[in-house]
Amino acid sequence: MLNHESNQRLCRVGPDDVMGQAMRRYWLPFMLAEHLNVAAEPLGVELMGERFVAWRDDSGRPGLFHQSCLHRGASMRLARAEGDGLRCIYHGWKFAVDGTVIDTPNVADPNFKTRIKGRTFPVREAGGLLWAYLGPAEHEPALPHWPWMDLPDAQRLVTRHVEACNFVQVIEGLVDSSHLGLLHMNGLQQSGAVDLGFAQKVNSMQRNLAPELDVQDTDFGFYYAALRKIDDENGQRTEARVAAFVAPCCVLNPNGDIATFVVPQDDGRTSFIHVFWSATQDLNREPLRSRHLEFIGLTPVVLDDFGLTDETLGREDRPNPRNNFQQDREAMRQGKSWSGLPGLIEEDVAACVSSGVMRDRSREMLSTADVGIAHLYRTLLACADSVKQGKSPVGVDRGVDWSQVRGTQGVLGGDDWRELLVAKHPPVSEDRG
Repeated sequence: MLNHESNQRLCRVGPDDVMGQAMRRYWLPFMLAEHLNVAAEPLGVELMGERFVAWRDDSGRPGLFHQSCLHRGASMRLARAEGDGLRCIYHGWKFAVDGTVIDTPNVADPNFKTRIKGRTFPVREAGGLLWAYLGPAEHEPALPHWPWMDLPDAQRLVTRHVEACNFVQVIEGLVDSSHLGLLHMNGLQQSGAVDLGFAQKVNSMQRNLAPELDVQDTDFGFYYAALRKIDDENGQRTEARVAAFVAPCCVLNPNGDIATFVVPQDDGRTSFIHVFWSATQDLNREPLRSRHLEFIGLTPVVLDDFGLTDETLGREDRPNPRNNFQQDREAMRQGKSWSGLPGLIEEDVAACVSSGVMRDRSREMLSTADVGIAHLYRTLLACADSVKQGKSPVGVDRGVDWSQVRGTQGVLGGDDWRELLVAKHPPVSEDRG
C-alpha cells in the first residue's frame, strides 16, 4: 500500500508535479498519424494535464503547438491554417511547426519575429503514431526505435481509446496476470474456437488461476513473469508469460506482438494506445483487421457504445460507474456471463474505472498475486525521484537496444523463465526501494 503523499506523487502528471516532470523526459505517443491530415484544420490535444494543438503543414510535417498563442494567449485551436503555418486570429502572428515565427503583422519592426520563437514541441512520426517530447530541450533523448516501426502499414494495426481514470490504474491491469482467468473467463473459454494467433496464445490461462509470479529489474524498467503449471491431456508443463514494462507507460504483451502505451491526458483521463503487428500477416487489411478488433473489443462501434472515445467519454447515456456500467446481472445469475459485461475491453475498463478516478492506495491489501503491481509502484516512483535528484529517469540515456526488448511466452524447458527472452538484461545497480 502507499500513503496519501506517495500516491499523489505516483499519479499526478501536471508540469509542476514530480511525476509529470519525469514523464516529460520521455517521448510519448499522442495521436494516430493517420488522424492528422496534411494542411487540414488544427486539432486539439490534451496531454499530461496541458492543452495543445496538432497540425500538419502543406509539406506534411507534423507539429504540436501549445494551445495558448505566444503573444497574448488566444487559443491556437482557432488559428487559421495557411499551408506553411498557423496564424492566430487575434493579432495575426503566424508560426511554423518548428516554432519559427513567420509573420507578426501588427509589429512594425521587421526583425522582431527573428528574435522570438513560438511555443512548439518536438514531434516525430514513426510506427503509425505521432510522438511528442515535452521536456527540457537539453535533455531530449533519441526516439526509441522499435522493430515494429519498420513494418509496412498493412502489417501493423494501431488503435486508441480513452478511459476515465488515472494512467497508473490502467497500467496495473497490464502487469496483473492473475485477473485474466477470472475477469476474462468467458473470453478465454471462447478463445480456443477462434482462429486467431492472439486468441490461441491466451487459451490456457484459464487452467491455472494462481500463477507463480516473478520480476527482474532492467535498464528500461522490468520484466514481469507469470508461471502456470498445467496438467492436461498434453501432459505436465510449465507455461510462462513474460511482459516487459518499459518506463514510463508502455507494456509489451507476453503474446510477443502487442505494445500498449498508457498516456495521461490529465490526472483523471487516459489514452490507451494499442500497437498490434505481425511479421507475416496483413493485420491492418480486411478481413483480418475486423476479426482481430472484434475478438478484442476495439471496433469503432464497441468504443462508441461503451463511451471510450473522445466524443463519448463521460456521457450519461453510456456505461459508467453511475449506472454500474450497464452490467447484465440477469446473464450473471443464469451463468451466461461471469462479469455481466460484453467483452474483454469493457471488462478491463469497468474494473479500472470502478475504483475511482484516482484510487486511494492506502486502503488496498496487496498479496502474492500483486508482485507486478508493487514493482510498478516502485519503478514509477524511482523515475520521479531520479528527476527530482537531477538524474535521468529509468530507460533514458541508458543505451537500451530496443530491438531486444520484448514480451514473450512459451513452455519452459528448465527452471528459469529468462530462457525465453531474446536477450537477458542484467539487474540494474541502483536501488529502487
